Amino acid sequence: MNQSDFFEIEIQDGICTVWLENKLTGLNVVSPDLVNLMKDSFESYLNNPEIKGVIITSRLKDFMAGADIKSFEISHKDEIRPFQALGHQILAKLENSDKPIVAAIHGTAYGLGVELPLACHAIIVSDDPSTKLALPEVKLGILPGGGGTQRLPRRVGIQKALDMMLTGKNIYAHQAKKMGLADAVVNKNKLHSAAVKMVHKLIEKRPERKLNLSFAERTLENNPAGRAILFSQARKQADKQARGNYPAVPAIIDCVEAGYSDGIEAGYNKELELFGKLLVSKESKGLRNLFHIMTENKKRETPDKPLNKLGMIGAGFMGSGITEVSVKSGIDVILKDIAYDGISATKKAIWKGLQKKVKYKTLSKLDAEKTIGRIQGQLSYEDFDEVDIVIEAVLEKMELKKKIIDDIQKHCREDVVIATNTSALSVTEMAEHATRPEQVIGMHYFSPVPKMPLLEIVKTPHTSPEVIKQCYDFGVRQGKTVIVVNDCPGFYVNRILIPYLNECLLMVDEGVSIDSINSAMEDLGFPVGPFKLIDEVGIDVSAHVSETGIKHASQRPEFPVNMAILEMYKDGLTGKKGKKGFFIYDDKGKRKAVNKEIYRYFTGDGSVKMKKKEIQQRALCMMLNEALMCLDEGIIDSELAGNTGAVFGIGFLPFTGGPFNYMRTMGYEKLRKRFAKLEAKYGSRFKMANLPVAEPALS
Repeated sequence: MNQSDFFEIEIQDGICTVWLENKLTGLNVVSPDLVNLMKDSFESYLNNPEIKGVIITSRLKDFMAGADIKSFEISHKDEIRPFQALGHQILAKLENSDKPIVAAIHGTAYGLGVELPLACHAIIVSDDPSTKLALPEVKLGILPGGGGTQRLPRRVGIQKALDMMLTGKNIYAHQAKKMGLADAVVNKNKLHSAAVKMVHKLIEKRPERKLNLSFAERTLENNPAGRAILFSQARKQADKQARGNYPAVPAIIDCVEAGYSDGIEAGYNKELELFGKLLVSKESKGLRNLFHIMTENKKRETPDKPLNKLGMIGAGFMGSGITEVSVKSGIDVILKDIAYDGISATKKAIWKGLQKKVKYKTLSKLDAEKTIGRIQGQLSYEDFDEVDIVIEAVLEKMELKKKIIDDIQKHCREDVVIATNTSALSVTEMAEHATRPEQVIGMHYFSPVPKMPLLEIVKTPHTSPEVIKQCYDFGVRQGKTVIVVNDCPGFYVNRILIPYLNECLLMVDEGVSIDSINSAMEDLGFPVGPFKLIDEVGIDVSAHVSETGIKHASQRPEFPVNMAILEMYKDGLTGKKGKKGFFIYDDKGKRKAVNKEIYRYFTGDGSVKMKKKEIQQRALCMMLNEALMCLDEGIIDSELAGNTGAVFGIGFLPFTGGPFNYMRTMGYEKLRKRFAKLEAKYGSRFKMANLPVAEPALS
């Protein structure tokens, strides 16, 4: 592996430009091999007497897209330390160099793509919307391992640094300048020339860097007592959100605090110590598994004829969301509804979101206008002969769906893909109504569509492979994580969700309180508890999905069904959107308290105490068992699909990597014992389903 595979060097008038360009993969990512090359290369530039200053930039579309995760697989926490220590050493040499070093960033800068510039003497970023900086390591269950926990707080302040590291969120160009992360924002075509000017400026004089802090930030951060309060509050907030399931969160706070309380060298050492420890943790392994899922999900076969124009029928909540993700992905949409009110509301909502991006300079006004211009709103089927795919998101009534299919076949080309966004109705029945059943498919988006990452493609026995390929490609282009499942009641995601929710409802019938069940499942690691989830989705929507689940459950006599949600729906309860469901909400949608009146739908009154662990195991095992059944019955074709659907569809314990990963990590023998214990106490609904053939080694 040669330097020329990764860098190109240009020296002009004493200024050395290091062009990062991985010619082997076309993507600048960090690996042990790259770090070793950096050591020798950077030392040669710094020791060359003809070089007065250095610019580090990229020839590729991104500056540096983080790390090659697979190259960091280790079995012991100390294995990574020599490599990490070498990285620290290289960055320290850059930071302490007498020669000014400027990082010029265009495109994505993640992980070391931020930590390397932090060791430079100035950072210039392009004003292009594609330019974004982040330290996303927390999403992989680790921490910034290249000195980021020490340099970032000293550059932007402790509070801004913690926010950036604990969320892993993107920071765009103008945000970076405002918070002090970047020194200048320039047009991408002037990035290199601006960097040259900055080097010359720093050769003449290297100004002392000053933190851009508000009065309140200075009050807390500039003295030991204030910092003690700051770190204490950060820990409380982190504990509340992470609930002990994400060890990287407190570890990041520990590193930052160590750097201030015991000195920066102690902070660097703490970073070295905790990075390796986190890397071998089961939480990091689970989160890295998710990263691999997302990476693999983007790989797909290119269809013979991609779907480029969408006919969207229904401008309600779901139709509006599908329209939004489509036009933002460059897909033209004809939006049809029965009234202009829905179409206008959709355009208004999308335009409001675009204007917000324009305001924060993450999108140009011209691009915003182009995006909204992709929507053609109308009440008729005019021009539907031009669309490649039609997605309907009308009321969940089979006869209405069939009428829509008839209309589509009348007004569209023969090769048009007919997709239904149903969450519960039979896609097979719809396909068999169509004259071309091979063109009919389910595309189950999750609410709210712009925020929920999953798309569940539902195939029937009639669906053509090319249509599946086309829809998969279409979903990925919309920014979705996609799984393909076979048609069945509830498909995959709702099917595994219903037994979980039902078990929670049964526990309320037994007298366990709504609050204790909800809190127990959030403590386990679900983003929201079961009853908060029902309220947020809507009791009306939940009731409709439950009806399908109840019909399916009626074929399984061992499965007792709680009917409370259907009764609540009949009485007009809708959940959060109506300010009352399992919880009571204020006008801003903030949860205030448990709705005590809800207990009238149950035989229990919330007075029974049950151990948190038992609540968690009962609810979780119902979901796990249903996932096993789905794999055994061929509803999903792999554990990978099962993990993907559960995590990205309903937020199944993300740090575990998904239900099948969770079961394998636990070990099947331990899992069998857990199910046997529950079956002995609660009955045959806990009889364990068939396990996958290839069993892991017992742990």
